Amino acid sequence: MKIPTPPLILLLSLLISLHSIAVASFSSSPDKKTTYIIRVDRDAKPSIFPTHAHWYESTVLSLSDTTATWPQGGPLIHTYSSVFHGFSARLPPSAAEALHSVPGIVAVIPERVRQPTTTRSPRFLGLLSSPPSALLADSDFGSDLVIAVIDTGISPGHRSFLDRGLGPVPAKWKGACVSGPGFPASSCNRKLVGARFFSGGYEATSGRMNESAELKSPRDTDGHGTHTASIAAGRYVFPASTLGYARGIASGMAPKARLAAYKVCWTGGCFDSDILAAFDAAVADGVDVVSLSVGGVVVPYYLDAIAIGAFAATEAGIFVSASAGNGGPGGLTVTNVAPWVTTVGAGSMDRDFPADVKLGDGRILPGVSVYGGPDLEPNKLYQLVYAGSGGGTSAADGYSSSLCLEGSLDPTLVKGKIVVCDRGVNPRAAKGEVVHKAGGVGMILANGVFDGEGLVADCHVIPATAVGATAGDKLRKYIASAKPGSPPTGTILFRGTRLGVHPAPVVAAFSARGPNPQSPDILKPDLIAPGLNILAAWPRGVGPAGIPADTRHTEFNILSGTSMACPHVSGLVALLKAAHPAWTPAAIKSALMTTAYVRDNANGSIIDESTGSAAGAFDFGAGHVDPQRAMNPGLVYDISVLDYVNFLCNLNYTQQNIRAITRRPLDCNSARRAGHVGSLNYPSFGASFMASGSKEKFKAHFVRTVTSVGGHGIYKAVITEPEGSKVKVEPSQLVFRRAGQKLSYVVRLEADQPAEKMEPGSSKVKSGMLMWTDGQHYVRCPIVVTIQAPLG
Repeated sequence: MKIPTPPLILLLSLLISLHSIAVASFSSSPDKKTTYIIRVDRDAKPSIFPTHAHWYESTVLSLSDTTATWPQGGPLIHTYSSVFHGFSARLPPSAAEALHSVPGIVAVIPERVRQPTTTRSPRFLGLLSSPPSALLADSDFGSDLVIAVIDTGISPGHRSFLDRGLGPVPAKWKGACVSGPGFPASSCNRKLVGARFFSGGYEATSGRMNESAELKSPRDTDGHGTHTASIAAGRYVFPASTLGYARGIASGMAPKARLAAYKVCWTGGCFDSDILAAFDAAVADGVDVVSLSVGGVVVPYYLDAIAIGAFAATEAGIFVSASAGNGGPGGLTVTNVAPWVTTVGAGSMDRDFPADVKLGDGRILPGVSVYGGPDLEPNKLYQLVYAGSGGGTSAADGYSSSLCLEGSLDPTLVKGKIVVCDRGVNPRAAKGEVVHKAGGVGMILANGVFDGEGLVADCHVIPATAVGATAGDKLRKYIASAKPGSPPTGTILFRGTRLGVHPAPVVAAFSARGPNPQSPDILKPDLIAPGLNILAAWPRGVGPAGIPADTRHTEFNILSGTSMACPHVSGLVALLKAAHPAWTPAAIKSALMTTAYVRDNANGSIIDESTGSAAGAFDFGAGHVDPQRAMNPGLVYDISVLDYVNFLCNLNYTQQNIRAITRRPLDCNSARRAGHVGSLNYPSFGASFMASGSKEKFKAHFVRTVTSVGGHGIYKAVITEPEGSKVKVEPSQLVFRRAGQKLSYVVRLEADQPAEKMEPGSSKVKSGMLMWTDGQHYVRCPIVVTIQAPLG
């Protein structure tokens, strides 16, 4: 039996160790400090200190004889107590490395920087306000649920955040309204119940904030946070539009839900230590849902501040939804992949904003744009020039000018013309400003091969449109084939807002794709939601194009990204949680995934926008969210905290790694005997195999437990086998006698070795489905089989 170290001896040991580390490392490399997040044993606080914060402060101050050694008064950035026991600090790498062996230190996690990743979507999702849909009515529009939006802040006073008609602030709410420049304490109300900002990690790395350029307060000076918050829970606002487009009634998914804004994203990005501080505050404040439209690099869960913060939030009964990232259409691009996080990809709606290119030879090339004027002259064809071959300056290389980078265009070559710019590198709307400064009258933004056919409608500052790769190729060839004396000509035809578009939804080209880089047997993304060309609230002081030169004002803006898809799910979760307060975060996720659909409004398979071909499970996860069906899923796959711990054990993490996430001692022996990573009670099945060249079949099995939330019923298994695989379910029938009853089953899968030799490093992915149905409910789970060829 291990004898516990007395608290005072532990403290002295910790202080002496840290002090010796500091003296050596800070004197040898005073300028090479990095921010680290340090998890401390929750039970190690000596009794002589009244709080953990006092202990951390004493510990950090002991690192140096004088606070002058530390930038900006000291290394301590944040202390954490709700989702995480510990603190963040600026340390040299040598000190951080040495901390791993100091008693009481559980984990030392390097700081990482992340980036932020409507009038139609409620109707598209079936959330009708009059008469109210069943989900809106049964949840009272999400009233008394609090959604935390961790983002760039919020714009108080916007019509989307008025509190007219709302009841008192929920009694459970313990949060604060932190004032600052542009954000007086009176900014909060019964709708926006709390607001905080966290900039310590940002400033520790980047230096003191330039407060003439950004506000050290919860006020949003970017627009992203205001936009996402109103998607989740904006009030009904009429009229709403952007530059005349998408006119109608704007609302969020849960119009009566309360909002709490946690500003963590600044000009330099979103820093992990600040994000973790926001999670810590949100859990203590009493939120019900966390919406996080921020993404970044994928690392092991024990080094991922978002995964760590989300685990503790989930343990507290808080649902966490996060954006999948905008790195698509390539594979392995999905982020925020922890299984206790709901990872949301982006799809389109049945609305678009066509702005076609008419060429001098009469051809029409389809495009999209949100441009509010002044328009090009009607019935006039303008000379076209491709910036990469006939518009660049003598100093610019063809690559720079093709992208319309700053200073790359020659005014004498582009003045009075419509300039074709390649997509990539600099912001899309910024390319139009470059064309404008060079004297061009319009811009056509052309996709390359990698971009495919995926298009985003931007609020351009000059007459401009975006075209896909096929149209872009035709356009460049048309310009290149022009003969002397007969220049290529064309114009842009802005056609406004078009509704009833088919097919819809499609998977947005930019939406990040699986497989899951950390746990391939856990399907990610989980599902998709509207994220393409979404209208939502916007700060008055920020131009809709998002570039400094844009001085236009608009109350709403149209943006695209998985950042917009995530808050759709966050708001829907508030509705589901209000209607089913006893459901756990995992049960709600299960309801969303097992009722998602994979057929579009033309009754075809959902397609991938980038290719025009059928999308798959790595593109859309379980499918497109269907909130009406999620209200009554029949069965749910619930997951306990212990289940997640067993999952981590089966990843072969060390006990120290797992404690960094779970904050508790554990024994992995029973978990490893009981199953494998795929044994997590997840509403999907993933199996990955390495091709061996033999004839022996691949085999895998999965144990799942379902809970009835629809009362009694007899459910039968319906299997759609992945090509080349055999799937058997035992038992094939589940008989439920009451709500709350749990029954288990086993899925046994056999997959054939590939018939033909595969290219080294290549993979083959085949998908199927298991559906349980009682004739009224259809509980679907995707089955994904991946066969990987060895690298050599």
